[in-house]
Amino acid sequence: MASNVHSGHAIRLGISTCPNDTFAFHALLNQLVDWRGLDFQIELLDIQQLNQGLLEGRFDVAKASFHAALLLSDQIFVLPSGAALGFGVGPLLLSSRVGDLPADGTQVTLCPGEQTTAKLLFDLFHPNSTRVEHCVFSEIMPKLRSGDADFGVCIHEGRFTWQDEGLGLVEDLGTRWEQVTQCPLPLGGLVASQKLAPEILDQVLEVIRESLEYSLSNRDAAIPTMRKYAQEFDDNVLMQHVELYVNEWTRDLGEVGREALSQLSRMAQSSGLIGPSQQPISVWRSDR
Repeated sequence: MASNVHSGHAIRLGISTCPNDTFAFHALLNQLVDWRGLDFQIELLDIQQLNQGLLEGRFDVAKASFHAALLLSDQIFVLPSGAALGFGVGPLLLSSRVGDLPADGTQVTLCPGEQTTAKLLFDLFHPNSTRVEHCVFSEIMPKLRSGDADFGVCIHEGRFTWQDEGLGLVEDLGTRWEQVTQCPLPLGGLVASQKLAPEILDQVLEVIRESLEYSLSNRDAAIPTMRKYAQEFDDNVLMQHVELYVNEWTRDLGEVGREALSQLSRMAQSSGLIGPSQQPISVWRSDR
C-alpha cells in the first residue's frame, strides 16, 4: 500500500497491478504530479480483488472490470479517463491440449474472477459449456500446463506469452466481440462512488489525466514501477502490454467508448447475465 500524509480529502484508491495501470498511475503513485490537496490512500490489487472491494464499499475510486461496473451501475460513475478498451485487447480462451473445445459439462474452465469482463465474455459466447472455477489470473496458465484444468480465460501479460507454454488457442474472445458488435472491447475502467462531491471527482480526474500524460511523455520512466508489480519481467512484454491497452480511449472514452459500454450492457441483459432492471452505466461529465 502507498499513501501520503495530507490534511486534504482522503480518497481510497484501488488500482490493479497490471502494466497498463502501473504505467498510467506511475506519476500518481510516486507523487510526480500535483495531488491537488487530495490524500490518496492507494492499494494495488488483482482485478478481482478490486471488484470484490468495490462490491464491499472499500474504495472511493478504483479500477474495475466493466462487468463489475454494470453490477454497480446505481452506485458508481465511470470516469472518462483510465479505461482499458480497444481492438485486439480481448481475453484468450486457451486449452491445455491443442485442439480441444469446450463442449463437455465435465470439463473445467478457469476464469480470473466472477465479476471480471473475461468471465462475462465466456458466459456470453460459451454459455453452459463447461464447469467454471476461479483463480488468480497468474495461476491460470500454470494450471493448464499441469493439466489441473481443461480451459482457461487468459488476461494481462499472458496474452503475449501463451504460445511459449505449449497451450492451444480455442478463441480470441475479443475478436468474437468485435465481430458481433463492431465496437472496441470495454475491459475495465476507473469508477468512482456517486457519494463523492462533484468538485472532488473533478480533482481526482485531473490528477489521473496528468499522471497518464506524464507517462505517455516519459515512457521509460514508468518501467521500474511496472516491473515491481508485473508477473512478466521482460521489459519488451511490459511495453507491448502498454502499447496495446493504453490508447486514445484511455485518455477519453468518447462517444465510441460510451457506445461500447452500452453494447456490453445490452448483451449482458439480453443474455440474462445482469438483471433486466439494471440501470445503464453513467460516465462522469465535469459539466453535469
